Amino acid sequence: MYDVLICGGGTAGVAAAYIAAKKGLKTLLVEKNIHLGGTITSALVIPAMKSDTANINCEFFNDFISKMQDYSAQITYSDGNKGWFNPEIAKIVLDDMLTSVGCEIIFNSIVSSANHTSNKIFSVQVSNETLSLCFESKYYVDATGNGNFSKILNHKFLDDKKTQQPMTLRFHMSGINLKKFSSWLLDLDPDRNVTTSSVIDGEIHLSTAYTWDPSKNWALRPFFQAGIADGVITEADSAYFQVFSVPGMPDTLSFNCPRILSDKVLDPNDPQDLSNALITARKQIFRLSNFVKKYFIGFENAYISNIADMIGIRESNRGLGKYVYTKDDLIQSKSFDNPVLHSTYPIDIHAYKKDSYVLDSSVGEYFLPLDALKSAQYDNLYFAGRNLSASFEAQAALRIQTSCFSMGEAVACDIYNKIHSN
Repeated sequence: MYDVLICGGGTAGVAAAYIAAKKGLKTLLVEKNIHLGGTITSALVIPAMKSDTANINCEFFNDFISKMQDYSAQITYSDGNKGWFNPEIAKIVLDDMLTSVGCEIIFNSIVSSANHTSNKIFSVQVSNETLSLCFESKYYVDATGNGNFSKILNHKFLDDKKTQQPMTLRFHMSGINLKKFSSWLLDLDPDRNVTTSSVIDGEIHLSTAYTWDPSKNWALRPFFQAGIADGVITEADSAYFQVFSVPGMPDTLSFNCPRILSDKVLDPNDPQDLSNALITARKQIFRLSNFVKKYFIGFENAYISNIADMIGIRESNRGLGKYVYTKDDLIQSKSFDNPVLHSTYPIDIHAYKKDSYVLDSSVGEYFLPLDALKSAQYDNLYFAGRNLSASFEAQAALRIQTSCFSMGEAVACDIYNKIHSN
């Protein structure tokens, strides 16, 4: 019998497992991959987007930063963002953190079924390719992102979205002369809201971006136009482009692209759509790698060094919780007793069409209630991560990693309080 069983070892799941075990709860974490970290490691989503956390439920985040620093695998960027991580070292650090507090981990496995009534979960089957084992727990956390555990329970999901956000498959290129590229880029683009570069701990760190939206004035536009005209990339390849340097990888850039587009809106719940998206994205990655080698200074000897083994899904399934957090709650900065998190990250909705991308930076500070992480159906089930109970627009602001860390931590704290109040 465990105190808490957590399905999914991504950003929210590792935070929940670490804090629960650190507080002395008997904790089991079930992860489908062979390492922890989810978007940070498998999907190469780095850096974590900057947001004002007000240090609410940030014990895991702070411990993670400290441990990554011990491994020389984290930097604080010039804008104060501490969330610049090395994704490969993060795999090692997360193992270290969770085992050090006594969390039990089962890799390469999924929760395949559950024994439950209409309002309570008693046990689950955890399965891999060869074996299936039964585990009992007092509380359960669905931190799978897609709500895969909730699907097994036939849980109700929210259905209020007008469209799907496009998926992304991120990749790394290495062999880049970042000194040459940085110098060329800074001369090319004077907009420091878009292009920045700093020397931190003796390494060059930088970021720049471009989108195909004609309403935006991007310094990189002539190069993308040339690439399209020369047949090196397609127009769809130019929909969204963003790069970041990686701590501890002095010749590598992490690409936050391609945005995966098609004639139809792709559904991340459809296995065929997901498979086609992956095939399309890998072709796009190859074209984009040839593009930067041809047009960008410093990429002459560059090569693809890593393609994410997890596709980036911004939103898919959101469970019905005891409270559905809305866009109005967010915009009005609605206050709650003992909030789960504090954030200032904007509503961020990627789109399939030009000039349809929403990045509402007018959003101020906002909070999240614990009831948005509690199942409306099962008394001992929580959500943590992007599958939280929130409207489509509100989730588009809350899906970032720092908020997911805080959700996982808040869930663990509430479970601890419930167990120790009985």
